[in-house]
Formats: sequence, structure tokens, C-alpha cells
Amino acid sequence: MPNLQTLGPSRTPISYRAAAIWDPGRFQDGRRKHGYFEGWYLKCVGTGGSHPIAVIPGVSLDRSRETSHAFVQLIQTGGRTAYWEYPIEEFRFSADGFEIEVGPNRFSSAGMTLDLHGRAGRASGSVEFGELSPWPVRTLSPGIMGWYRFVPFMETYHGVLSMDQSLSGLLEVDGTALDFAHGRGYIEKDWGRSFPSAWVWAQSNHFGSAGTASPGTSVSISVARIPWLGSSFVGYIVGLLHDGELHAFTTYNGAKVRAFALRNGEAHLTLERKDLELEVAVEGAHPGELRSPVLGAMDGVVWESLEARVRVRLRRNGRTIFEETGHHAGVELMDDRGELEAGLGR
Repeated sequence: MPNLQTLGPSRTPISYRAAAIWDPGRFQDGRRKHGYFEGWYLKCVGTGGSHPIAVIPGVSLDRSRETSHAFVQLIQTGGRTAYWEYPIEEFRFSADGFEIEVGPNRFSSAGMTLDLHGRAGRASGSVEFGELSPWPVRTLSPGIMGWYRFVPFMETYHGVLSMDQSLSGLLEVDGTALDFAHGRGYIEKDWGRSFPSAWVWAQSNHFGSAGTASPGTSVSISVARIPWLGSSFVGYIVGLLHDGELHAFTTYNGAKVRAFALRNGEAHLTLERKDLELEVAVEGAHPGELRSPVLGAMDGVVWESLEARVRVRLRRNGRTIFEETGHHAGVELMDDRGELEAGLGR
């Protein structure tokens, strides 16, 4: 990886950060005195839905800088998780796009190479990515956040680098070989100060009765409480990619939430936009514990599953044009106080 640089004592130049707005995959460097985190989420599922795994490299910069570090986090089915910590000096990034290193581990739009070892366990090998399918980046809507990406005081920013891509390669995790030949992958990222106080997130690109991958079909669901000018609102970004078309239902494009419920480890959501109606139901999550950012420091807890299901139905003018179940779904259901349902007025 050429031209990689380490974090200096001050933020990257304004020209770099301005260009990064339209390139969400690259390191955004939103460092401020209140702490900062940035993390990439790379999910890989083998052929036939075998051995789902998510690898999360990133940086954690707490306000005091006493515990600042780089990290690689991993989650597998059955709630198995691991966390490897590195000195912040061992985080390196490219000014030309999504290319980073954390210690000897490398991540880019072309693939990832792992060399992880320590008390958390061992993981090594390489996975190559095929052509990515990013959420469209446009002049006035630079990615999945739309015009909200331009707002300078958001608690968390979000990017989807690939809704779906092919995989090849092999990883070995604690002595078990994981073959990703003919598998499917998904890539997103978050950066900012802290995760929201409440959110629902789900993603799957393995649709069909047997849970096999249908290349080019993927759903991504995010519903979260967003602090805003001393108050808050519930924002939502939901996208269904199918037959080369992204059907987007978002706070900023006029979509409306018609139904929302979060009960007993399941979530149900219905959205409408113009002549389209999208229904999603998340169920069957068996989560493991991941670390999450609070004012930059990795002091929070997220419960995530990689073996849930997402039932999806898309209608146009009342006629069903897509109806399938996504398997091997990544899911996080984080709303202990009912903030989302209260915020949506349901």
C-alpha cells in the first residue's frame, strides 16, 4: 500500500477533509477535543452461507488521549467475538481512498489481509473483493447520509461502501480454516463521537429459501435516535438493492415510516415513498458482545448477531415486486428505553 501516513498531532488539512466528504471509504479524520472514533465493517460469508464473519478495523481517540489506540475487532456466529488492540502509531491510512493498516493487518477496497495474534486469539489469511456496489455518491448527496453528511455537528456519520461484492480467499481463525471462494461480502463504516443512544441496524445479501446468495440483491437498514440542536429525532436510512436498482427509503428523500415495532428481539418496519411500500421484519438474532465508542473511547457495548433473518417485501402501487427472506443477517437491536418507537410516535 503506497503513500500511507500515520496520525500526526493535528488533523489532516482542510483540503483533505473536504475531498473526503465525497469519498466516504477513506479515513475522514474528524478529530476534535471531545474524542473521535472511526471504524470500517467488513462482513464476509462463504459459499452456501457458510461461516459468516465480520472484521472491524478502526481507531479510538478518547478525550484525554490516555487510552487512544487502533484496533481490529471480529465477530462470528454463536456470539463469538475477539478484540486486538494496537498503539495508535500503528494505524496508517492513504490519502487516495479506502486503504488502511492496523499493525500488520491491511484493509482496502480490494480486500483484506489479517495477521492477528495475542490473548484474543489468532486470525490470519487474505480475502479478495470483487467489484464493489457502493451507495451512490452525488454532488449534493455524498453517500447514504444524503445532505446530512454536510452537517458539521452530527454525533455519528455513516457510509456504505459496498452493498454486495464477490469474495475469494481463505482465513484461518483459531485453527479453523474459513474458505470464502464464491462467497459474498458487504462493507460499511461509521465515524464521529459516539454511537446513538438507540438504534436498529440490519443487513443481508443472502436471499432465497435456502439462504444462498443472490448476487446483486442486498438490504441495509438503519434506524437511530439522532441528537439535533438540543433535541432529537429518529432518522432512518433503508436501501434495497435488486436487479441493479437501489430502492432508497430515507429521512431526507421523503419516505415515511408507517409502522414500527421492536419487541422480544424482533423488529418490524414499514416505509412508504411515492408509489413504493417496503416492509421488513428482523428476527432470529443470537448476539455476541462487541465494544462500541463513547466520546471516542471504546467503552460501550453493542450486541450483534450474524445469524438472523430479514424478511423483505417491496410493493409498487400495491403489487408485490420483490418478496424474499435474507439469511445470515448482521443485526443490532439497541433500544432498551423504547426511544425509537416514542420518537416515531408509534
